[in-house]
Amino acid sequence: MSVELGGASLRAAAPTAPAATSFSPVTPSACDVNLGTNIKVNQNCLNISDADLQGRGQAQNETWAAVDPLNPSNVVASYNDYRRGDGTCGVSYSTDGGRNWADATTPNGFVRGTAFGGTPREYMQASGDTSVAWDTRGNAYLACQEFKRGNSVTADPEQSSAFYVYRSTGTNGASWNFTGRPVAEHNDLAGAGNFLLDKELLTVDDGMKSPFRDRVYVTWTTFADDGTAYIYEANSADYGESFSAPVLVSTNSGLCPNPATAVHPGGTCDNNQFSEPFTAPDGTLYVVWDNFNNAHSSSTDNLNQVLLARSTDGGASFSAPVKAGDFYDLPDCATYQGGADAFRACVPEKGSTAASIFRAANYPYGAVDPSHPGTVAVTYASYITKTSNEANGCSPAGVSSTTGLNLFTGVKTAGACHNAIVLSVSRNSGTSFTGGSRDVRSLPVAESTAAQRSSDQYWQGMGFTPSGTLVVGSYDRAYGSDEVTGFSDISLLTSSNLTTFASQRVTTSSMPPQTEFSGQFYGDYIQVAVAGKTAYPVWSDTRAPDLFLCPGTGTPGHPPQVCTGAGANFSPANDEEIYTAKVAVG
Repeated sequence: MSVELGGASLRAAAPTAPAATSFSPVTPSACDVNLGTNIKVNQNCLNISDADLQGRGQAQNETWAAVDPLNPSNVVASYNDYRRGDGTCGVSYSTDGGRNWADATTPNGFVRGTAFGGTPREYMQASGDTSVAWDTRGNAYLACQEFKRGNSVTADPEQSSAFYVYRSTGTNGASWNFTGRPVAEHNDLAGAGNFLLDKELLTVDDGMKSPFRDRVYVTWTTFADDGTAYIYEANSADYGESFSAPVLVSTNSGLCPNPATAVHPGGTCDNNQFSEPFTAPDGTLYVVWDNFNNAHSSSTDNLNQVLLARSTDGGASFSAPVKAGDFYDLPDCATYQGGADAFRACVPEKGSTAASIFRAANYPYGAVDPSHPGTVAVTYASYITKTSNEANGCSPAGVSSTTGLNLFTGVKTAGACHNAIVLSVSRNSGTSFTGGSRDVRSLPVAESTAAQRSSDQYWQGMGFTPSGTLVVGSYDRAYGSDEVTGFSDISLLTSSNLTTFASQRVTTSSMPPQTEFSGQFYGDYIQVAVAGKTAYPVWSDTRAPDLFLCPGTGTPGHPPQVCTGAGANFSPANDEEIYTAKVAVG
């Protein structure tokens, strides 16, 4: 698994798409096309890209959303935005409860951190990995990873990386402060490329009686030059104006046995990724993340674990990690889907086709039940669960000797292995979890239909309603022929007892396998915002056809014309746009 977590390879990739092979003239559609009850969030018209650079200048993916606790009419969504060619931290906002949206411009790219001279400088090339949150005074916050790509795509060798937090004050997400404020920075002017600050997420303590009310927390992974990957946290007590020094979260634990050759100066849990911070009403800070230091019991075992640590002093220190549960990560894409992106897992469709090749991983989310603050829920996905039908030919098969990623029998067999969202619960404020001592095969699964019990769900987001209903939103292949074709939908699942779930389909039609970035990059996560009795799942949608300059046009005597094209592996090519829906959740 250390290969999957290999530093710079986790950045939003910049692959070249396959050349389109056939085209059809079209008239570009309007900018803000809703699809029934599915509401378009990003409001830009689709740029006309070049067929060999599909996704560049067009795509939006990797979503987050948050609702203002003071005024539920104010909703902010963030995402990776490629309309300028490379990724940037995109933001849209709604002031009418998500019915209508407008795009904001985040003034990122200039930095002022001490690692880069201390004065505002026009600096970073690319950005992404966004998340957003509100405080209890009406301020919205955006976390943004910014980095330089190095001489693989530019003449500049630098591969620096950093995190910045931007604040929207008085404008409900319509405008943001310039340069942001540095959370963590790494200057790699020489372009060594062996150190990366990655996958930062933020939260704000919105407990009205919390001793740390409005404190801003950010957690992330540091992929260091010694080969380790630790989780760190930093916090701001001045509304995001300045941040504390980084604090190590993934400390020593007997849960993390290391091989004899491991280097782990920060502690035994040295192979981590996908952290998320969240808070309780009393001010307790929780951080949940994936850990890949498991001791495997056999050559076929490929189990990994979800860990959680707590801070009761505003992020200054953390408890030793506890296990929230075990999980089986998604299968090695190259093994089952052919010429896919090497060293990536994905969500293979069943059957002989190989359309679903975008990178994916199973990461955790957590939340505290506001009606019972001692109850902490953690959701994460696993490729083997209680509904995996192992008797139908599904079983762990170790890891690939080439990539180090998980192998299974039954990956391409209908009705066998499938990814599902599982639930682990603590009733004692995170001291222990149901998944800490139980096989993942015995935990509740966020499924409610027969089709869901034999199809893939992936990339979940979650939260609680004020009355304690757990809301989980995820991509879902339980509809129509999704599981065979690689199409996907969005489902919202709710549980009032943290044991069984009811589900509803959110998308008004199925989304085809994404084709931008060679079909290999669709973001890495989604989130669901919950306010009162309403949930806002926000996702990257592929139902819009992609647009290109028609071959042979734009030349003397042949005015430019817009075409949609069929790619070498997909027909037709499609775009990635951000959508949401307002869903009643009881």
